Amino acid sequence: MIPENLETLNRSFAVQAPNFDSKSVNFTKKEYLDYTVDAASPAGTDIVLEVAAGTCACGRAFAPSVQTVVCLDATAPMLRVGKKEAQESHLDNMVFVKGYAEELPFLDNSFDIVLSRLAFHHFTDTDGVFHEMVRVLKPGGKLILIDMEAADEPLRKTEDEIETLRDPSHVKNLSREEILKLYSDNSLSVEKSEITEMQVHLSDWLDLTKTAEPVRDKIIEKMENDISGKEKTGFNPYQTEKGICFNQRWILTLGKKPLS
Repeated sequence: MIPENLETLNRSFAVQAPNFDSKSVNFTKKEYLDYTVDAASPAGTDIVLEVAAGTCACGRAFAPSVQTVVCLDATAPMLRVGKKEAQESHLDNMVFVKGYAEELPFLDNSFDIVLSRLAFHHFTDTDGVFHEMVRVLKPGGKLILIDMEAADEPLRKTEDEIETLRDPSHVKNLSREEILKLYSDNSLSVEKSEITEMQVHLSDWLDLTKTAEPVRDKIIEKMENDISGKEKTGFNPYQTEKGICFNQRWILTLGKKPLS
C-alpha cells in the first residue's frame, strides 16, 4: 500500500537528505545511537530491520553488533546517503530496500529485531505500520519504536501545526499512552519505555528543511511570543547565547513478541 502522503514525504526528504546526518542536529547523535543499541542488547546472530530508515543512522549503529541489517525507506535520496555512509564505514552486512512501511516486502517472522526511529510522526496509519512491523518480527523478537512525545493537551494541536508548517510531511506526534497502546493492542510485552530530552536549536531545525523565509519568520515569531509569555506553542522554547532552543522528548519503547 502506497502511503497517502508519499509525494510530500519524497519532496521533504529529498531536501533534508544531504544534511540529515549533520552534527548540527541531534538526529544522528552518537550517544543516543549507542544508547539505542545498548537498550536492544542485540546478539551477533540477529537479523535487524529498520523501518522508514531514512539515512539508516540507527541501522548503521547496529551493523557492527549483528549478522545483517536491512534498511527500508520510501525515499531513495535518503537511502542513497545511508548506503554511501555504510560503504565508507566498511559495513558490508547491510541491505538497502526501497519500500513502504505500510506494506513491508518481507515474510512473516523474519527478523530478530525490528525498529523505527523518528518516523512514526510521518505515518497516516500508525496502527497499520505497527502491525506490519509485528508481522515480520520473529516470536520472542524485540520491537523498538523511538519518536518524539506529543505536547500535553491543549497545546498538542498547536505543536503539530507548527511542525507541519516547517515540514509538510509531518502528520502528528503520538503521546506516550498512544505508543504503549500500539504495543498492548498487538500483544507485545513492554520491557522499556524511557524518555530522553534532546536540545534542538531552532535555526538548525529550520535550516534542515530549508524552510522558506515567510514560514521561517512566522515560526520564529511564535517561539518569541511563547518566550515572552504570550500564546504558548507546546515547544516550551527558551533563549540561549546561541539563539532560541527547545527540548524534544524522545521516547524509546521496547517490547517483545510472544513466543506463541
